[in-house]
Amino acid sequence: MTDAQCNLQASGDDRIDLGEEQSVIGWSVRLAVGEAELREAVDAVGTCPAHVREYLGIR
Repeated sequence: MTDAQCNLQASGDDRIDLGEEQSVIGWSVRLAVGEAELREAVDAVGTCPAHVREYLGIR
């Protein structure tokens, strides 16, 4: 998925917002990773959930 495709997603889940505690908690639970691993993934590939899932090896 490209960044443009991430931007076109209709839901409110189109980006992982590390500045919002509830977003960090929610994405950590959804992806079954700790906060540090989530932050590392976002730092590596950006805030697109599809890119983060791919980085983490999650389908």
